[in-house]
Amino acid sequence: MIKHRIGKLRNQFIKYNIDGYVVPKNDEFFSEYSNKDRLKIISNFTGSAGYAVILKKKSFLFVDGRYSIQAKIESGKDFKILKYEKIINTNIFKNLNLGIDPTLFTSNQIKRFFLKNNKVTFIDENLIDKIYKFRSKKKVPFYALNKETTGENHPQKISKVCSYLKKNKSDYLFITAPENIAWLLNIRGYDNPTSPIPNCYLVISKKKEIYLIVEKDKSKKLIKKKRLKKNQIIDLKNIYSLFQDLNRGSILIDEKTCSVHFEEVLKNRFRLIKKHDPIYFFKSIKNKTEIKNTIDTHIIDGVALTKFIYWIKNKKKLDITEVDAQNKLEKFRKMNSKYLFPSFKTIAGSGKNGAIVHYRAKKNNTRTLKKKEILLCDSGGQYKFGTTDVTRTICFSNQKKYIKNIYTNVLKGHIAVASADLNKKKTGKLIDIEARKFLKRNNMDYNHGTGHGVGYFLNVHEGPQAISKNNTVRIQNGMILSNEPGYYEKGKFGIRIENLVYASKIKGQLSFKNLTLAPLEKDLINHKLLNKKEESYIFKYHLEVYSKLSPFLNKNEKKWLAKFI
Repeated sequence: MIKHRIGKLRNQFIKYNIDGYVVPKNDEFFSEYSNKDRLKIISNFTGSAGYAVILKKKSFLFVDGRYSIQAKIESGKDFKILKYEKIINTNIFKNLNLGIDPTLFTSNQIKRFFLKNNKVTFIDENLIDKIYKFRSKKKVPFYALNKETTGENHPQKISKVCSYLKKNKSDYLFITAPENIAWLLNIRGYDNPTSPIPNCYLVISKKKEIYLIVEKDKSKKLIKKKRLKKNQIIDLKNIYSLFQDLNRGSILIDEKTCSVHFEEVLKNRFRLIKKHDPIYFFKSIKNKTEIKNTIDTHIIDGVALTKFIYWIKNKKKLDITEVDAQNKLEKFRKMNSKYLFPSFKTIAGSGKNGAIVHYRAKKNNTRTLKKKEILLCDSGGQYKFGTTDVTRTICFSNQKKYIKNIYTNVLKGHIAVASADLNKKKTGKLIDIEARKFLKRNNMDYNHGTGHGVGYFLNVHEGPQAISKNNTVRIQNGMILSNEPGYYEKGKFGIRIENLVYASKIKGQLSFKNLTLAPLEKDLINHKLLNKKEESYIFKYHLEVYSKLSPFLNKNEKKWLAKFI
Protein backbone atom coordinates (compact mmCIF):
# COMPACT_ATOMS: atom_id res chain seq x y z
CA MET A 1 0.00 0.00 0.00
CA ILE A 2 2.81 2.43 0.94
CA LYS A 3 4.74 1.60 -2.25
CA HIS A 4 1.59 2.24 -4.27
CA ARG A 5 1.09 5.66 -2.64
CA ILE A 6 4.74 6.60 -3.16
CA GLY A 7 4.34 5.65 -6.81
CA LYS A 8 1.24 7.83 -7.18
CA LEU A 9 3.08 10.71 -5.53
CA ARG A 10 6.06 10.36 -7.87
CA ASN A 11 3.74 10.40 -10.87
CA GLN A 12 3.00 14.05 -10.05
CA PHE A 13 6.66 15.18 -10.11
CA ILE A 14 6.72 15.84 -13.88
CA LYS A 15 3.66 18.10 -13.71
CA TYR A 16 5.29 20.35 -11.10
CA ASN A 17 8.85 20.02 -12.44
CA ILE A 18 10.23 18.78 -9.12
CA ASP A 19 12.80 16.13 -8.17
CA GLY A 20 11.20 15.26 -4.87
CA TYR A 21 8.54 16.11 -2.31
CA VAL A 22 8.85 16.80 1.42
CA VAL A 23 6.17 15.65 3.88
CA PRO A 24 6.25 16.86 7.51
CA LYS A 25 4.38 15.43 10.50
CA ASN A 26 2.42 18.58 11.31
CA ASP A 27 -0.78 19.87 9.72
CA GLU A 28 -1.65 23.48 8.79
CA PHE A 29 -2.03 24.33 12.48
CA PHE A 30 1.36 22.81 13.38
CA SER A 31 -0.32 20.35 15.75
CA GLU A 32 1.80 17.57 17.23
CA TYR A 33 -1.12 15.16 16.98
CA SER A 34 -3.50 15.73 14.09
CA ASN A 35 -6.46 14.09 12.38
CA LYS A 36 -4.67 14.82 9.10
CA ASP A 37 -1.45 12.81 9.46
CA ARG A 38 0.04 13.00 5.98
CA LEU A 39 3.39 11.57 7.10
CA LYS A 40 1.71 8.38 8.29
CA ILE A 41 -0.20 8.08 5.01
CA ILE A 42 2.94 8.16 2.89
CA SER A 43 5.35 6.30 5.23
CA ASN A 44 3.34 4.32 7.84
CA PHE A 45 5.37 6.14 10.53
CA THR A 46 3.21 6.96 13.59
CA GLY A 47 5.66 8.98 15.70
CA SER A 48 5.00 12.60 16.66
CA ALA A 49 7.90 14.20 14.73
CA GLY A 50 9.69 13.59 11.46
CA TYR A 51 10.14 14.46 7.76
CA ALA A 52 9.78 12.25 4.72
CA VAL A 53 11.74 13.21 1.60
CA ILE A 54 10.53 11.26 -1.41
CA LEU A 55 12.75 11.52 -4.47
CA LYS A 56 12.29 10.00 -7.92
CA LYS A 57 14.03 6.76 -6.98
CA LYS A 58 14.77 6.94 -3.26
CA SER A 59 12.81 7.77 -0.11
CA PHE A 60 14.20 9.03 3.21
CA LEU A 61 12.63 9.36 6.65
CA PHE A 62 14.31 11.67 9.17
CA VAL A 63 13.44 11.14 12.86
CA ASP A 64 14.93 11.99 16.25
CA GLY A 65 16.42 9.56 18.76
CA ARG A 66 13.07 8.68 20.32
CA TYR A 67 11.87 7.07 17.11
CA SER A 68 14.92 5.44 15.52
CA ILE A 69 13.82 1.87 16.34
CA GLN A 70 10.13 2.54 15.75
CA ALA A 71 10.78 4.13 12.35
CA LYS A 72 12.79 1.12 11.15
CA ILE A 73 9.98 -1.22 12.18
CA GLU A 74 7.16 0.85 10.67
CA SER A 75 8.85 2.35 7.61
CA GLY A 76 12.16 0.55 7.08
CA LYS A 77 10.93 -1.46 4.08
CA ASP A 78 10.25 1.61 1.95
CA PHE A 79 12.43 4.32 3.49
CA LYS A 80 16.03 4.80 4.48
CA ILE A 81 15.86 5.89 8.14
CA LEU A 82 18.22 8.68 9.16
CA LYS A 83 18.78 10.76 12.25
CA TYR A 84 16.84 14.00 12.36
CA GLU A 85 20.01 16.06 12.59
CA LYS A 86 21.35 14.69 9.31
CA ILE A 87 18.72 16.49 7.29
CA ILE A 88 20.62 19.74 7.93
CA ASN A 89 24.01 18.74 6.61
CA THR A 90 23.17 15.75 4.48
CA ASN A 91 24.94 15.25 1.18
CA ILE A 92 22.68 12.36 0.31
CA PHE A 93 20.61 14.57 -1.91
CA LYS A 94 21.67 17.96 -3.31
CA ASN A 95 21.17 20.25 -6.27
CA LEU A 96 17.56 19.13 -6.44
CA ASN A 97 14.28 20.98 -6.76
CA LEU A 98 12.10 19.90 -3.82
CA GLY A 99 8.35 20.46 -3.76
CA ILE A 100 6.87 21.82 -0.54
CA ASP A 101 3.39 22.75 0.69
CA PRO A 102 4.08 26.29 2.03
CA THR A 103 1.25 26.05 4.59
CA LEU A 104 3.09 23.24 6.43
CA PHE A 105 6.55 24.80 6.84
CA THR A 106 7.98 27.89 8.45
CA SER A 107 10.59 29.93 6.62
CA ASN A 108 13.17 28.90 9.23
CA GLN A 109 12.51 25.20 8.61
CA ILE A 110 12.98 25.65 4.88
CA LYS A 111 16.19 27.65 5.27
CA ARG A 112 17.62 25.27 7.87
CA PHE A 113 16.73 21.94 6.34
CA PHE A 114 16.31 22.26 2.60
CA LEU A 115 17.85 25.36 1.08
CA LYS A 116 21.50 24.69 1.90
CA ASN A 117 22.02 22.16 -0.90
CA ASN A 118 18.74 22.34 -2.82
CA LYS A 119 16.06 24.57 -4.33
CA VAL A 120 12.48 24.66 -3.12
CA THR A 121 9.28 25.03 -5.12
CA PHE A 122 6.09 26.05 -3.31
CA ILE A 123 3.10 23.99 -4.45
CA ASP A 124 -0.23 25.43 -3.36
CA GLU A 125 -2.12 22.14 -3.46
CA ASN A 126 -0.90 19.38 -1.15
CA LEU A 127 0.24 16.39 -3.20
CA ILE A 128 -0.63 13.86 -0.46
CA ASP A 129 -4.21 15.15 -0.44
CA LYS A 130 -4.35 14.52 -4.18
CA ILE A 131 -3.64 10.80 -3.72
CA TYR A 132 -5.44 10.20 -0.40
CA LYS A 133 -8.83 11.49 0.69
CA PHE A 134 -9.07 12.14 4.42
CA ARG A 135 -12.42 11.54 6.03
CA SER A 136 -14.18 14.84 6.60
CA LYS A 137 -14.97 15.23 10.28
CA LYS A 138 -18.22 16.66 11.56
CA LYS A 139 -17.79 20.35 12.36
CA VAL A 140 -18.42 20.42 16.10
CA PRO A 141 -18.76 23.92 17.61
CA PHE A 142 -16.17 25.31 20.01
CA TYR A 143 -17.22 25.86 23.62
CA ALA A 144 -16.35 28.35 26.35
CA LEU A 145 -14.91 27.66 29.82
CA ASN A 146 -15.94 29.65 32.89
CA LYS A 147 -13.68 31.45 35.34
CA GLU A 148 -14.18 28.69 37.95
CA THR A 149 -12.36 26.38 35.56
CA THR A 150 -9.70 28.76 34.24
CA GLY A 151 -9.08 31.05 37.24
CA GLU A 152 -8.75 34.07 34.96
CA ASN A 153 -11.28 35.54 32.56
CA HIS A 154 -10.41 36.21 28.94
CA PRO A 155 -10.48 40.06 29.14
CA GLN A 156 -7.72 39.84 31.77
CA LYS A 157 -5.66 37.65 29.47
CA ILE A 158 -6.27 39.93 26.49
CA SER A 159 -5.05 42.92 28.52
CA LYS A 160 -1.86 41.02 29.35
CA VAL A 161 -1.19 40.28 25.66
CA CYS A 162 -1.96 43.86 24.57
CA SER A 163 0.44 45.25 27.17
CA TYR A 164 3.11 43.02 25.67
CA LEU A 165 2.33 44.30 22.16
CA LYS A 166 2.63 47.92 23.24
CA LYS A 167 5.89 47.22 25.03
CA ASN A 168 7.30 45.53 21.91
CA LYS A 169 5.96 48.23 19.55
CA SER A 170 3.76 45.85 17.63
CA ASP A 171 0.34 46.86 16.30
CA TYR A 172 -0.93 43.29 15.91
CA LEU A 173 -0.29 39.71 16.95
CA PHE A 174 -1.17 36.94 14.51
CA ILE A 175 -1.71 33.80 16.62
CA THR A 176 -1.21 30.64 14.57
CA ALA A 177 -1.07 28.08 17.41
CA PRO A 178 -4.66 26.99 18.26
CA GLU A 179 -3.71 26.01 21.82
CA ASN A 180 -2.66 29.63 22.47
CA ILE A 181 -6.01 30.89 21.20
CA ALA A 182 -7.73 28.33 23.43
CA TRP A 183 -5.86 29.74 26.43
CA LEU A 184 -6.43 33.39 25.51
CA LEU A 185 -10.19 33.16 24.96
CA ASN A 186 -10.83 30.33 27.46
CA ILE A 187 -12.30 28.15 24.74
CA ARG A 188 -11.86 24.54 23.74
CA GLY A 189 -12.76 22.39 20.72
CA TYR A 190 -12.83 18.95 19.16
CA ASP A 191 -10.38 19.29 16.27
CA ASN A 192 -7.55 17.21 17.72
CA PRO A 193 -7.61 13.48 18.55
CA THR A 194 -5.94 13.82 21.97
CA SER A 195 -6.30 17.48 22.97
CA PRO A 196 -9.35 19.77 23.28
CA ILE A 197 -7.92 22.05 20.61
CA PRO A 198 -10.05 24.44 18.51
CA ASN A 199 -8.42 24.72 15.06
CA CYS A 200 -8.45 28.42 14.21
CA TYR A 201 -6.30 31.54 13.84
CA LEU A 202 -6.62 34.86 15.63
CA VAL A 203 -5.55 38.45 15.09
CA ILE A 204 -5.41 40.76 18.10
CA SER A 205 -4.44 44.43 18.00
CA LYS A 206 -2.75 46.44 20.72
CA LYS A 207 -6.10 48.28 21.03
CA LYS A 208 -7.78 44.97 22.06
CA GLU A 209 -9.50 44.41 18.71
CA ILE A 210 -10.04 40.68 18.20
CA TYR A 211 -10.73 38.64 15.07
CA LEU A 212 -11.21 34.89 15.40
CA ILE A 213 -10.61 33.23 12.02
CA VAL A 214 -12.52 29.98 11.88
CA GLU A 215 -15.04 27.89 9.97
CA LYS A 216 -18.16 29.83 10.96
CA ASP A 217 -20.19 26.78 11.97
CA LYS A 218 -17.74 26.25 14.82
CA SER A 219 -18.34 29.69 16.35
CA LYS A 220 -22.09 29.40 17.05
CA LYS A 221 -21.80 28.56 20.75
CA LEU A 222 -19.22 31.29 21.36
CA ILE A 223 -21.59 33.93 20.01
CA LYS A 224 -24.54 32.45 21.90
CA LYS A 225 -22.57 32.47 25.17
CA LYS A 226 -21.41 36.03 24.39
CA ARG A 227 -17.76 35.02 24.46
CA LEU A 228 -17.37 36.83 21.13
CA LYS A 229 -19.52 39.11 18.97
CA LYS A 230 -20.53 38.35 15.39
CA ASN A 231 -18.23 41.05 14.00
CA GLN A 232 -15.28 39.40 15.77
CA ILE A 233 -15.76 36.17 13.79
CA ILE A 234 -14.10 35.94 10.37
CA ASP A 235 -14.82 32.96 8.16
CA LEU A 236 -11.64 31.04 7.36
CA LYS A 237 -12.05 31.61 3.62
CA ASN A 238 -12.07 35.40 4.22
CA ILE A 239 -8.75 35.53 6.06
CA TYR A 240 -6.96 37.32 3.21
CA SER A 241 -9.67 39.99 3.03
CA LEU A 242 -9.21 40.58 6.75
CA PHE A 243 -5.48 41.22 6.28
CA GLN A 244 -6.30 43.76 3.57
CA ASP A 245 -8.88 45.51 5.72
CA LEU A 246 -6.55 45.98 8.69
CA ASN A 247 -4.62 49.22 8.99
CA ARG A 248 -1.02 48.97 7.92
CA GLY A 249 1.55 48.66 10.67
CA SER A 250 3.66 46.03 12.39
CA ILE A 251 2.51 42.47 13.12
CA LEU A 252 4.16 39.96 15.40
CA ILE A 253 4.36 36.37 14.16
CA ASP A 254 5.78 33.28 15.81
CA GLU A 255 8.62 31.80 13.78
CA LYS A 256 7.79 28.25 14.92
CA THR A 257 4.11 28.17 13.98
CA CYS A 258 3.58 30.83 11.32
CA SER A 259 3.85 29.15 7.94
CA VAL A 260 5.95 30.59 5.14
CA HIS A 261 2.66 30.92 3.25
CA PHE A 262 1.23 33.38 5.75
CA GLU A 263 4.57 35.09 6.16
CA GLU A 264 4.65 35.84 2.41
CA VAL A 265 1.06 37.13 2.50
CA LEU A 266 1.61 39.36 5.53
CA LYS A 267 4.92 40.94 4.51
CA ASN A 268 3.21 42.63 1.57
CA ARG A 269 1.13 44.75 3.95
CA PHE A 270 2.82 44.72 7.36
CA ARG A 271 6.23 45.10 8.93
CA LEU A 272 6.96 41.66 10.34
CA ILE A 273 8.23 41.22 13.89
CA LYS A 274 9.48 37.66 14.33
CA LYS A 275 9.35 36.63 17.98
CA HIS A 276 7.95 33.85 20.10
CA ASP A 277 4.22 34.22 20.65
CA PRO A 278 4.13 35.65 24.24
CA ILE A 279 1.17 33.40 25.06
CA TYR A 280 3.49 30.38 25.23
CA PHE A 281 5.09 31.89 28.32
CA PHE A 282 1.87 33.27 29.83
CA LYS A 283 0.22 29.87 29.37
CA SER A 284 3.12 27.98 30.94
CA ILE A 285 2.59 29.60 34.36
CA LYS A 286 -0.55 28.10 35.87
CA ASN A 287 -2.62 30.14 38.30
CA LYS A 288 -3.89 28.87 41.67
CA THR A 289 -7.18 27.61 40.21
CA GLU A 290 -5.42 25.68 37.44
CA ILE A 291 -3.01 24.09 39.95
CA LYS A 292 -5.82 23.14 42.34
CA ASN A 293 -7.87 21.60 39.53
CA THR A 294 -4.82 19.76 38.23
CA ILE A 295 -4.14 18.33 41.70
CA ASP A 296 -7.76 17.11 41.89
CA THR A 297 -7.47 15.63 38.40
CA HIS A 298 -4.42 13.62 39.40
CA ILE A 299 -6.25 12.06 42.33
CA ILE A 300 -8.91 10.80 39.90
CA ASP A 301 -6.27 9.60 37.44
CA GLY A 302 -4.20 8.06 40.23
CA VAL A 303 -7.15 5.96 41.36
CA ALA A 304 -7.58 4.59 37.82
CA LEU A 305 -3.89 3.81 37.38
CA THR A 306 -3.55 2.22 40.83
CA LYS A 307 -6.56 0.01 40.18
CA PHE A 308 -4.96 -1.00 36.90
CA ILE A 309 -1.57 -1.82 38.49
CA TYR A 310 -3.28 -3.87 41.22
CA TRP A 311 -5.34 -5.72 38.62
CA ILE A 312 -2.48 -6.59 36.30
CA LYS A 313 0.02 -7.55 39.03
CA ASN A 314 -2.49 -9.80 40.78
CA LYS A 315 -3.78 -11.69 37.76
CA LYS A 316 -3.38 -15.41 38.41
CA LYS A 317 -2.81 -16.03 34.73
CA LEU A 318 -1.12 -13.38 32.58
CA ASP A 319 -3.13 -14.25 29.46
CA ILE A 320 -3.48 -10.75 28.08
CA THR A 321 -1.87 -8.75 25.30
CA GLU A 322 -0.45 -5.23 25.28
CA VAL A 323 -3.68 -4.06 23.61
CA ASP A 324 -5.74 -5.79 26.31
CA ALA A 325 -3.70 -3.99 28.96
CA GLN A 326 -4.12 -0.52 27.46
CA ASN A 327 -7.85 -1.12 26.91
CA LYS A 328 -8.25 -2.18 30.54
CA LEU A 329 -6.49 0.97 31.75
CA GLU A 330 -8.83 3.03 29.57
CA LYS A 331 -11.83 1.28 31.20
CA PHE A 332 -10.57 2.21 34.67
CA ARG A 333 -10.27 5.86 33.58
CA LYS A 334 -13.75 5.82 32.07
CA MET A 335 -15.18 4.86 35.46
CA ASN A 336 -14.99 8.54 36.40
CA SER A 337 -17.46 10.87 34.63
CA LYS A 338 -14.90 13.69 34.50
CA TYR A 339 -12.66 11.67 32.16
CA LEU A 340 -12.99 12.63 28.48
CA PHE A 341 -10.34 10.88 26.35
CA PRO A 342 -6.62 9.94 26.32
CA SER A 343 -4.10 12.81 26.25
CA PHE A 344 -2.04 10.71 23.80
CA LYS A 345 -2.12 7.16 22.50
CA THR A 346 -1.14 4.78 25.29
CA ILE A 347 2.30 3.18 25.12
CA ALA A 348 2.14 -0.38 26.48
CA GLY A 349 5.40 -2.10 25.57
CA SER A 350 6.15 -5.57 26.92
CA GLY A 351 9.66 -7.01 26.89
CA LYS A 352 11.59 -5.87 23.80
CA ASN A 353 8.76 -3.51 22.78
CA GLY A 354 9.45 -1.47 25.91
CA ALA A 355 12.76 -0.45 24.32
CA ILE A 356 10.84 1.40 21.59
CA VAL A 357 10.43 4.75 23.35
CA HIS A 358 7.09 5.66 21.72
CA TYR A 359 5.84 2.17 20.87
CA ARG A 360 2.21 1.75 19.76
CA ALA A 361 0.60 -1.66 20.24
CA LYS A 362 -1.96 -2.57 17.59
CA LYS A 363 -4.12 -5.64 17.14
CA ASN A 364 -1.91 -6.92 14.32
CA ASN A 365 1.41 -6.55 16.18
CA THR A 366 0.57 -6.86 19.88
CA ARG A 367 2.60 -9.12 22.16
CA THR A 368 1.18 -11.35 24.87
CA LEU A 369 2.53 -10.32 28.27
CA LYS A 370 4.98 -12.75 29.86
CA LYS A 371 5.73 -13.29 33.55
CA LYS A 372 9.48 -13.10 32.97
CA GLU A 373 9.28 -9.75 31.08
CA ILE A 374 8.67 -6.22 32.30
CA LEU A 375 5.96 -3.92 30.98
CA LEU A 376 6.46 -0.22 30.27
CA CYS A 377 3.13 1.62 30.35
CA ASP A 378 3.01 5.33 29.46
CA SER A 379 -0.47 6.85 29.39
CA GLY A 380 -2.50 9.93 30.22
CA GLY A 381 -5.95 11.41 30.20
CA GLN A 382 -7.81 14.58 29.36
CA TYR A 383 -10.27 15.42 32.11
CA LYS A 384 -12.76 18.27 32.41
CA PHE A 385 -10.26 20.26 34.40
CA GLY A 386 -6.81 18.86 33.78
CA THR A 387 -4.32 16.85 31.73
CA THR A 388 -2.29 13.86 32.96
CA ASP A 389 0.74 11.92 31.75
CA VAL A 390 2.31 9.07 33.73
CA THR A 391 4.65 6.14 33.12
CA ARG A 392 5.12 3.06 35.27
CA THR A 393 7.40 0.10 34.67
CA ILE A 394 5.73 -3.06 35.99
CA CYS A 395 7.15 -6.52 36.64
CA PHE A 396 5.38 -9.83 37.30
CA SER A 397 8.21 -11.99 38.63
CA ASN A 398 11.58 -11.66 40.28
CA GLN A 399 14.00 -9.94 37.90
CA LYS A 400 17.76 -10.16 37.44
CA LYS A 401 19.95 -7.96 39.59
CA TYR A 402 21.13 -6.21 36.41
CA ILE A 403 17.59 -4.99 35.59
CA LYS A 404 16.88 -4.04 39.21
CA ASN A 405 20.07 -1.98 39.34
CA ILE A 406 19.12 -0.11 36.17
CA TYR A 407 15.59 0.54 37.43
CA THR A 408 17.01 1.80 40.73
CA ASN A 409 19.43 4.18 38.99
CA VAL A 410 16.55 5.51 36.87
CA LEU A 411 14.58 5.94 40.12
CA LYS A 412 17.51 7.77 41.73
CA GLY A 413 17.53 10.17 38.78
CA HIS A 414 13.75 10.58 39.09
CA ILE A 415 14.11 11.42 42.80
CA ALA A 416 16.97 13.85 42.07
CA VAL A 417 14.69 15.79 39.70
CA ALA A 418 11.75 15.74 42.13
CA SER A 419 14.04 16.96 44.94
CA ALA A 420 15.91 19.60 42.94
CA ASP A 421 16.55 22.98 44.55
CA LEU A 422 15.09 25.27 41.89
CA ASN A 423 16.72 28.30 43.48
CA LYS A 424 20.09 26.82 42.46
CA LYS A 425 19.14 24.56 39.54
CA LYS A 426 17.09 27.21 37.78
CA THR A 427 16.85 25.72 34.30
CA GLY A 428 15.86 22.41 32.78
CA LYS A 429 19.40 22.03 31.42
CA LEU A 430 20.91 21.96 34.91
CA ILE A 431 18.25 19.57 36.26
CA ASP A 432 18.69 17.21 33.30
CA ILE A 433 22.29 16.61 34.39
CA GLU A 434 21.08 15.45 37.80
CA ALA A 435 18.61 13.00 36.23
CA ARG A 436 21.28 11.23 34.15
CA LYS A 437 24.26 11.12 36.49
CA PHE A 438 23.47 7.77 38.14
CA LEU A 439 23.08 6.01 34.81
CA LYS A 440 26.16 7.71 33.36
CA ARG A 441 28.29 6.30 36.17
CA ASN A 442 27.54 2.95 34.55
CA ASN A 443 28.06 4.26 30.98
CA MET A 444 24.31 4.34 30.38
CA ASP A 445 22.00 7.08 29.11
CA TYR A 446 18.69 7.69 27.35
CA ASN A 447 18.01 9.42 24.03
CA HIS A 448 15.19 11.77 25.00
CA GLY A 449 14.57 14.74 27.26
CA THR A 450 13.97 14.20 30.95
CA GLY A 451 10.81 16.27 31.01
CA HIS A 452 8.42 18.40 28.97
CA GLY A 453 5.97 21.13 29.86
CA VAL A 454 2.32 20.10 30.24
CA GLY A 455 -0.79 22.13 29.50
CA TYR A 456 -3.91 22.73 31.57
CA PHE A 457 -6.68 20.80 29.84
CA LEU A 458 -4.70 21.39 26.65
CA ASN A 459 -1.69 19.79 24.97
CA VAL A 460 0.16 17.15 26.94
CA HIS A 461 3.39 18.62 25.48
CA GLU A 462 3.91 22.37 25.74
CA GLY A 463 6.78 24.85 25.99
CA PRO A 464 8.83 26.83 26.54
CA GLN A 465 9.74 24.98 29.76
CA ALA A 466 11.40 21.57 29.59
CA ILE A 467 13.98 19.42 31.38
CA SER A 468 16.48 18.63 28.65
CA LYS A 469 20.13 18.97 27.68
CA ASN A 470 19.63 22.27 25.86
CA ASN A 471 16.67 24.00 27.55
CA THR A 472 17.72 27.22 29.27
CA VAL A 473 14.25 28.54 30.14
CA ARG A 474 14.08 29.47 33.82
CA ILE A 475 11.61 27.32 35.72
CA GLN A 476 9.08 29.51 37.49
CA ASN A 477 6.37 29.18 40.08
CA GLY A 478 3.29 27.50 38.57
CA MET A 479 4.98 25.67 35.70
CA ILE A 480 4.01 22.03 35.20
CA LEU A 481 6.57 19.56 33.84
CA SER A 482 7.06 15.83 33.49
CA ASN A 483 9.87 14.02 35.30
CA GLU A 484 10.67 10.93 33.23
CA PRO A 485 14.21 9.54 33.08
CA GLY A 486 14.54 6.09 31.53
CA TYR A 487 16.77 3.45 30.00
CA TYR A 488 16.22 1.25 26.95
CA GLU A 489 18.08 -1.88 25.88
CA LYS A 490 17.30 -2.65 22.26
CA GLY A 491 15.63 -6.00 21.72
CA LYS A 492 15.29 -6.65 25.47
CA PHE A 493 13.43 -4.14 27.66
CA GLY A 494 12.61 -0.53 28.46
CA ILE A 495 12.41 1.28 31.79
CA ARG A 496 10.86 4.68 32.45
CA ILE A 497 9.44 6.33 35.56
CA GLU A 498 7.30 9.41 34.96
CA ASN A 499 5.44 11.74 37.30
CA LEU A 500 4.11 15.20 36.60
CA VAL A 501 5.36 17.91 38.95
CA TYR A 502 4.68 21.61 39.41
CA ALA A 503 7.00 24.36 40.61
CA SER A 504 5.80 25.80 43.91
CA LYS A 505 7.25 28.74 45.85
CA ILE A 506 6.91 28.62 49.65
CA LYS A 507 8.65 31.25 51.79
CA GLY A 508 10.87 32.23 48.89
CA GLN A 509 11.98 28.66 48.20
CA LEU A 510 11.07 27.21 44.80
CA SER A 511 10.77 23.45 44.54
CA PHE A 512 8.86 20.74 42.72
CA LYS A 513 5.68 19.21 44.14
CA ASN A 514 4.43 15.88 42.83
CA LEU A 515 1.12 15.80 40.99
CA THR A 516 1.08 12.15 39.90
CA LEU A 517 -0.19 9.64 42.45
CA ALA A 518 0.49 5.97 41.75
CA PRO A 519 2.75 3.37 43.39
CA LEU A 520 6.26 2.80 42.10
CA GLU A 521 7.37 -0.73 41.22
CA LYS A 522 8.84 -1.82 44.58
CA ASP A 523 9.77 -5.26 43.21
CA LEU A 524 12.36 -3.65 40.93
CA ILE A 525 14.13 -1.58 43.60
CA ASN A 526 17.58 -2.55 44.84
CA HIS A 527 17.55 -0.80 48.21
CA LYS A 528 21.31 -1.28 48.60
CA LEU A 529 21.80 1.44 45.96
CA LEU A 530 19.63 4.00 47.78
CA ASN A 531 20.73 6.47 50.45
CA LYS A 532 18.62 7.55 53.45
CA LYS A 533 17.20 10.63 51.68
CA GLU A 534 16.07 8.54 48.72
CA GLU A 535 14.51 5.92 50.99
CA SER A 536 12.74 8.70 52.88
CA TYR A 537 11.46 10.18 49.60
CA ILE A 538 9.98 6.82 48.50
CA PHE A 539 8.32 6.31 51.91
CA LYS A 540 6.81 9.82 51.98
CA TYR A 541 5.66 9.52 48.37
CA HIS A 542 3.84 6.25 48.99
CA LEU A 543 2.36 7.64 52.20
CA GLU A 544 0.89 10.51 50.17
CA VAL A 545 -0.35 8.10 47.49
CA TYR A 546 -2.08 5.95 50.11
CA SER A 547 -3.61 8.83 52.06
CA LYS A 548 -5.09 10.49 48.94
CA LEU A 549 -6.17 7.41 46.98
CA SER A 550 -7.21 4.84 49.60
CA PRO A 551 -10.68 6.39 50.20
CA PHE A 552 -11.53 5.54 46.57
CA LEU A 553 -10.16 1.97 46.51
CA ASN A 554 -11.85 -1.28 47.45
CA LYS A 555 -10.74 -3.40 50.44
CA ASN A 556 -8.26 -5.59 48.54
CA GLU A 557 -6.73 -2.67 46.60
CA LYS A 558 -6.35 -0.67 49.81
CA LYS A 559 -4.69 -3.59 51.65
CA TRP A 560 -2.27 -4.09 48.75
CA LEU A 561 -1.38 -0.39 48.51
CA ALA A 562 -0.72 -0.21 52.27
CA LYS A 563 2.23 -2.60 51.75
CA PHE A 564 4.10 0.18 49.90
CA ILE A 565 4.42 2.27 53.08
